[in-house]
Amino acid sequence: MNRLMQIHPNDNVGVVLVDGDSVAQRGHKVALCDIAEGENVIKYGFPIGHATKFIKAGEWVHSHNLATNLADNLEYTYSPKEQINDGCDSVSNLAFDGYRRKNGDVGIRNELWIIPTVGCVNSQANLIAERMRREIPMDGIDDIRVFSHNYGCSQLGDDLANTRNALAALAMHPNAGGVLVIGLGCENNQIDKLKECMSDYDPQRVRFLTAQEVDDEVDAGFSICEDLAGLMRADRRAPVPVSKLRIGLKCGGSDGFSGITANPLLGRLSDRLVALGATTILTEVPEMFGAETILMNRAADKDVFDRTVSLINNFKDYFRRAGQPVYENPSPGNKAGGITTLEEKSLGCVQKGGSAVVTDVLEYARKSTIPGLNLLNAPGNDLVASTALTLAGCHMVLFTTGRGTPFGTAVPTMKISTNSQLAGTKPHWIDFDAGRVLSGLSWKELDEQLLKLVIDVANGKPTRNEQVSAKEIAIFKTGVTL
Repeated sequence: MNRLMQIHPNDNVGVVLVDGDSVAQRGHKVALCDIAEGENVIKYGFPIGHATKFIKAGEWVHSHNLATNLADNLEYTYSPKEQINDGCDSVSNLAFDGYRRKNGDVGIRNELWIIPTVGCVNSQANLIAERMRREIPMDGIDDIRVFSHNYGCSQLGDDLANTRNALAALAMHPNAGGVLVIGLGCENNQIDKLKECMSDYDPQRVRFLTAQEVDDEVDAGFSICEDLAGLMRADRRAPVPVSKLRIGLKCGGSDGFSGITANPLLGRLSDRLVALGATTILTEVPEMFGAETILMNRAADKDVFDRTVSLINNFKDYFRRAGQPVYENPSPGNKAGGITTLEEKSLGCVQKGGSAVVTDVLEYARKSTIPGLNLLNAPGNDLVASTALTLAGCHMVLFTTGRGTPFGTAVPTMKISTNSQLAGTKPHWIDFDAGRVLSGLSWKELDEQLLKLVIDVANGKPTRNEQVSAKEIAIFKTGVTL
């Protein structure tokens, strides 16, 4: 393996590939030529900031001599580029075995979900689930989950709307074969209002319970769940075209290899799935800052372009309203892994979206309805963003990581390591090692292996997070609490 990689011919920095380099750690940047003070530092063929002092060829490039170029809102021009989809696939009949739901949607799991409307009944929901696991046969049911949260009471405005919309979207997710929504009764997040956000739910499979309206809420909830379980046992997998899949694209714990291995791999998979008629969804809006024009130039039309501009600028305004800096990114873990500026992080992150046309821009907790590459309004926070992808209808989340994480959200959360060292040290976290492309495995081999794994997971193979029951949600909070 070479010591350094120059990613793009125009780059003036290279990435250190091996440990033991005397200049910089693995994943960090080294100057390939002299870089003058104020001159742009180029990686991926784009500026990732400017030199804050003279940088000599062969010198380590990081926070001590590199700073962001990003500033306030920009003026964007619609400049569509001719799109060539390299993801065309001869296997047009590719399929998986999924659960067909009454509304025409398809699930890849058949789980029983208990969803509290308010944090006050989290414990009651858990008691119901525990009793179900003790007393009811689980044949035909993949799992019973309680999605606890601490919201629903004392919320106003956008926060209340976010909570209500999020829980409504969760309750209608096709991976749930049965859902019990349990409320307290006095909370701001009233069940009747929640139902208004669920226009096409199946009343046989989504049931509601208000704890203050019954004598024994645990007994009543158990009875409902027992009935749901009986219906779910009759559900069977059946062949479904891969075009029905919705796949979330997410990265976290990024390092200097993210934009070289795992994120380009997801981009290649995304292009392939889109070519087959499926949907892929890219989120983490703050991690588009600095690379947003790459996505804007691929907008399907002027309307999608305008909504992408609003997506970016509205999120910047969200930071400003809270009195926070717009570009306070990357995280300490990112920097330790070799990422210096937000532009650098963003240029690596957007590679997950491949080269496909952007067909839609989704608001938080709104389900995707247009196939192709979608953009979703959500922050970079791993659990909040992964939950948001779930709320958009994603059947699974593909999560690239260079630092590693054990977490998972409500749907299968496949962890893809950017480097083989992480895959070796954390095999109980990592589902797929993308770092093997640096040790001789071809992109074509990786492409085929990852696609096979995605289909296997859709067919029921558990991901690492499922094996240890690491399944949680986090709701996007933007406002005040009473």
